[in-house]
Amino acid sequence: MVWFWVLVLFTANLKLGLAHIHGGEQPLAKINILQTTVALHESASISAEPVLLGLKGEDTEWITVNFVNPMPSLDDWVGVFSPAKFDPLTCPPVNERKKQLPYICSAPIKYKYANESSSYYAKTGTASLRFQLINQRADFSFALFSGGLSDPILVAISNPISFANPKAPLYPRLAQGKSWNEMTVTWTSGYDIDEAVPFVEWGRKGDLQVRSPAGTLTFKQNSMCGSPASTVGWRDPGFIHTSFLKDLWPNFVYMYRMGHLLYNGSVVWSKTYSFKSSPYPGQNSLQRVVIFGDMGKAERDGSNEYSDYQPGSLNTTDQLIRDLDNIDIVFHIGDLTYSNGYISQWDQFTAQVEPIASTVPYMIASGNHERDWPNSGSFYDTPDSGGECGVPAETMFYYPAENKAKFWYSTDYGLFHFCIADSEHDWREGSEQYRFIEQCLASVDRHRQPWLIFSAHRVLGYSSNDWYSQEGAYEEPMGRDGLQKLWQKYKVDIAFYGHVHNYERSCPIYQNQCVNKEKNHYSGTVNGTIHVVVGGAGSHLSKFSQLIPYWSIYRDYDFGFVKLTAFNQSSLLFEYKKSRDGKVYDSFTISRDYKDVLACVHDGCEPTTLAS
Repeated sequence: MVWFWVLVLFTANLKLGLAHIHGGEQPLAKINILQTTVALHESASISAEPVLLGLKGEDTEWITVNFVNPMPSLDDWVGVFSPAKFDPLTCPPVNERKKQLPYICSAPIKYKYANESSSYYAKTGTASLRFQLINQRADFSFALFSGGLSDPILVAISNPISFANPKAPLYPRLAQGKSWNEMTVTWTSGYDIDEAVPFVEWGRKGDLQVRSPAGTLTFKQNSMCGSPASTVGWRDPGFIHTSFLKDLWPNFVYMYRMGHLLYNGSVVWSKTYSFKSSPYPGQNSLQRVVIFGDMGKAERDGSNEYSDYQPGSLNTTDQLIRDLDNIDIVFHIGDLTYSNGYISQWDQFTAQVEPIASTVPYMIASGNHERDWPNSGSFYDTPDSGGECGVPAETMFYYPAENKAKFWYSTDYGLFHFCIADSEHDWREGSEQYRFIEQCLASVDRHRQPWLIFSAHRVLGYSSNDWYSQEGAYEEPMGRDGLQKLWQKYKVDIAFYGHVHNYERSCPIYQNQCVNKEKNHYSGTVNGTIHVVVGGAGSHLSKFSQLIPYWSIYRDYDFGFVKLTAFNQSSLLFEYKKSRDGKVYDSFTISRDYKDVLACVHDGCEPTTLAS
C-alpha cells in the first residue's frame, strides 16, 4: 500500500512536468551500450581519414569513414567514440554478484546507421559515411556494430584520429555582466590552471589591446545526481573559463581573443572575435532583442536524428546567424541542449551556437531539462535532466545571478529591463524567488527603461497547449497564483515562456480578462500584460487544445522565435518569425509615452491624499 501511494505521488509530480514526455527520448539513450558483446571479425574493417584534423586551426572538420562487414544487416550502425580507447577496467560491474565488467561503459557522442549512404549495404557489406567532428579535447575512434541499438555487437574498431591541438580554447559565449558596461567571455579548453594561465586580450577596434584574467571551473562525475549523467552519459567537460571585461564604453565595437599562457612562455590563441558593447540604460536608440526557448541541438551531418528529436534546431540557429547584424542580444529561456545526461552534447551545443554567442550576449534561463531530478532540490521531482541537476548549465554559461544555483537574475539592455525567473525553483508567494521577482520589477525606472519584460521557462502565465487544457487552467499548476498581481502592479509589458513547443500570443490581460480588443497595435495606458509562449525554437512540437480560449490571439504549430525592436522610448515592434524562412507571421506594435506608464489602471491605482 505504501508503494502504491508513492507511485501515485510520483505520477502526480510527473504530470506537472509533462513536456519532456511528448516527442521521444534522447537518441543516445536508445543505445544499450552496457550490453555490448564483442565479436570482432577478421574480415570486417573500419577506417577513418584524415587522421590529423585542424592543421590550419579549424575546430570543425568533415571526415570519411569506410567500412566492410562480411555479414551485413539493416540494423548495423557506426558509433563515434571520444576518447578513442575503450578501457573496460574503468567500467563499473554490470552484474555486482558476478563482478562482470562491460566492454564499453560510455555512450558514443554520435552515430549513424551503416546503410545511410548506400541502399546496397545490406547486400554488399561495403559503405562509407561522412561525419562532422568538432574539437572536443580528446581523440576519436569509430566502431562498427551489428545487432541494432538494443543489442549491440562490436564487429570492428577504427584507427584513432585527433585534432592537432585538442586542448585549444574554443566556443566563446558572451553574456551581460552584473552591470550594464560589463561583458563576460566564457569558453572551453583542455588547459587546467597547472598547465596554463587563461586570459582574454581585448580592446576597442583600432585601439591598443589589454589583457584580463579568467577564472577556471570544471565539474566531475561525482557532481552528477544520477544516470545517465553519472554513468554511460558521462564525458569529461574540460575546463570552463570566464573573464570579465569591465568599464566598456557604450555602443563601441570591441575585438577580443582568448589566450592560454603556457609555463614555457608561449601563448595558445583562439580566433579573433568581436562584439558591440551595450547601450547606456535609457539610451534612446534602435535596440533589437531575440527571445526563444527549447531549441536543443542537432547534427549537421545527420547523426542521431532518426527520431527527429530537435528537428527545428538548425533552422533556428541558421536564421539567427543570417540576421546577426540586426540582433543585439539573445535570450534562450530554458531547455538549451536536451543533453539529458549525455555530457558530450554540451560541447556540440556550444559549437552550434558559437557564431551567435561569440558576437552578441547569449543570455539563458533554466529549464526542466537542465535542472530537474528527484530529491535534488528542484521544485519538480522529475528526471528530466538525466541526472545533470543543473551542474553543466550552471558551469558552461555565465549569467548575472547572485547565486548560480538559484537561476534568477535581472539584466538591462538600453531601453529594456529584463526579469528572468527560474521556474524549476519555487516562485510562489512568500518564497525567496518571489521576493526577487517583486524587487526586480519594482526597481526599474520606467522613464529611462519603458519596456519591462518578464520571462520564465515553464508557462507561469497562459497557454492553450493540450496538456494544460486538460488540467483546466491553461497554465503551469500554481503558475500565475501570486505572480499575476506583480505583473499588474508593476505593469509588465510582455511575459515570455518556453516549455511548450509552439507559439502563442495572448491579448493584454488583467485579472484573467482581456482589457484591449486591439490585436495589432496598442497605444496609451499600460492596462494589461501580453503573455507569449515561444518554446518552438527546435524541439518536437506540442499540440494545442481543440478549444481556442478567449484570450488567445494567435497560435502557430511550427518552429520559430520572437524579435523585439525598440525604436525609441515610445515605440516597440514585436515580430514572430518562422525558423524555416525567417518571415514574419505575427506582429504588433506598442506606442505610448511615459505618462501612459504612470497612469492609473483599473483597481491598481496608487493611493492619493486630499492634502494640498
